[in-house]
Amino acid sequence: MLELRDIHTFYGLSHVLQGISLHVDRGEVLGLFGRNGVGKTTLIKAIAGWVVPSEGQYLFEGNSLLGVPSDQICRRGIGLVPEDRRIFPGLSVEENLVLGFMQTPGVGRAQQARKLEAIYQRFPRLAERRKQLGTTLSGGEQQMLAIARVLMGAPKLLLIDEPTEGLAPMIVDEIFDLIVSLRQDGVPIILVEQNVHRAIEVVTRFCVIERGKIVLEGRTGDPENREALFRQLAM
Repeated sequence: MLELRDIHTFYGLSHVLQGISLHVDRGEVLGLFGRNGVGKTTLIKAIAGWVVPSEGQYLFEGNSLLGVPSDQICRRGIGLVPEDRRIFPGLSVEENLVLGFMQTPGVGRAQQARKLEAIYQRFPRLAERRKQLGTTLSGGEQQMLAIARVLMGAPKLLLIDEPTEGLAPMIVDEIFDLIVSLRQDGVPIILVEQNVHRAIEVVTRFCVIERGKIVLEGRTGDPENREALFRQLAM
């Protein structure tokens, strides 16, 4: 579904991504692991068009995304849930959700209403707070809102950056339960997450990034791969 070939990016003189190549298949959850500052967030921002690679190629459903603006990448079906959530101040929960339809222009009102109701069924806490300002929600509720807003556009590929950072353990459980539910629905996901011990239970495959390069990858169903993952992260 997604293929990256030898992606390089720079921030000024800093060479952040140094030849990243990976792929994501339909229906799988790919975990991106590694220490802070190694390029994980830059990588998913490059996929979403927020960062423009200086070298390399990436294809989505067989079509090149190089040079395609981020809004067009979004409308082609790649949805990004950023680490800072970006809840719009001054807007209610429902108004934040409705903005998700900007990913799919041309959707009729009846279809929008059905989609909104489906989102409320999946996120009952958001339904209870639909008229509340989005920025007054708790951190966990804001994370749910950020994910729900992207799901309003029915993305073909979901990118989620550090969804559990700073959240209470009970909310962390809810976030991972949601990712499992999306995986069961067949939504392919790239997940950046520092809580590797929890994430390894929900991802189907992983890549470890160090200094802008992939240094280890494997499938989580193999115990030897898991052991190699934790040894690598302990180094």
